[in-house]
Amino acid sequence: MTRRAAGLLGAVAGLMASGLTLSLLAAATTPRLFFLDIRGGRVLSMTPDGSDVRILVDKRTESPDGIAVDVAHGHIYWSNMGRASEDDGSVMRTSLEGGTVTTLVPAGGTFTAKQMKIDEKHGKMYWADREGMRIQRANLDGSQVETLVVTGKGAQDRLDAANWCVGIAVDPDAGMVYWTQKGSDNAFRGSIRRARMDMPQGQTAGTRTDIEVLFDALPEPIDLDLDLTARMIYWTDRGDAPRGNTVNRAPMQRPAGADPRHRTDIQILLGGLDEAIGVALDVPGNRLYVTDLGGNVVSARLDGSDRRTLGTRMGMLTGIAFAHVPTPGTRSTTAPKQ
Repeated sequence: MTRRAAGLLGAVAGLMASGLTLSLLAAATTPRLFFLDIRGGRVLSMTPDGSDVRILVDKRTESPDGIAVDVAHGHIYWSNMGRASEDDGSVMRTSLEGGTVTTLVPAGGTFTAKQMKIDEKHGKMYWADREGMRIQRANLDGSQVETLVVTGKGAQDRLDAANWCVGIAVDPDAGMVYWTQKGSDNAFRGSIRRARMDMPQGQTAGTRTDIEVLFDALPEPIDLDLDLTARMIYWTDRGDAPRGNTVNRAPMQRPAGADPRHRTDIQILLGGLDEAIGVALDVPGNRLYVTDLGGNVVSARLDGSDRRTLGTRMGMLTGIAFAHVPTPGTRSTTAPKQ
């Protein structure tokens, strides 16, 4: 054996011993969509062309809403709203192939959990809590639940849907979390906001002063996703036509001096959705994916062109996520489980 070959083998052995995923051994991946059916309590998956539909979890969850995929650790996470009038939201997890379901945040650990996102860089999961009127996060095993933002307190504030946190997205490199506050149905009181992931020193979730309103007076914003390459924010809106039941995008950075209530840089990409909910991006593939309560999965290019319907009458669909997952039979050793 040459000295160079021995060195390469030693480097590979060192990486394997450290528990890191070896891209050379896990190069074969398959793009898949993962989404939720609130009516049937199901976690489903399909390929981005609408084929190979699989039911991963069936009737094992209470009103699922937000879904996120952690490929590195082989997990699918989802939130359960529970009953809107009760403090019984939860967060669950299963493998990429489905099967055993693990409860990470038990009922009551959050009020009405909505959209979720995974911050793999820092080993955290984030979610919006609608009737809880807050933004929360926890470790990937469900421990150390933290409240980062509080938008209201008590039964009286809960009556005002402008306080309800619904969609969420994270920019780990910039240390920012984004979220929607829905507003009542088609009330044009919805907003999109952001703040630092870490609490400002000496402040609390209810008193922090770093919250920035990016968009205001929106019809009824729901879920979010970010294109961190082009620095664009995408969101669904359930308000009525002409500006509602749409997918929209705009720059993540608010122009200097721009009024959040009258931003002129918002693009409507898709319309005519049936109660638009979930949105997920495949930025390298130049595609976006949307789910609605009417049971449709819709795809388009990131600019809204080349619209395709991938599935219809699939239940009452809520959250959706896109991921490249290991092709069966090629999965390698991964980092230690969280």
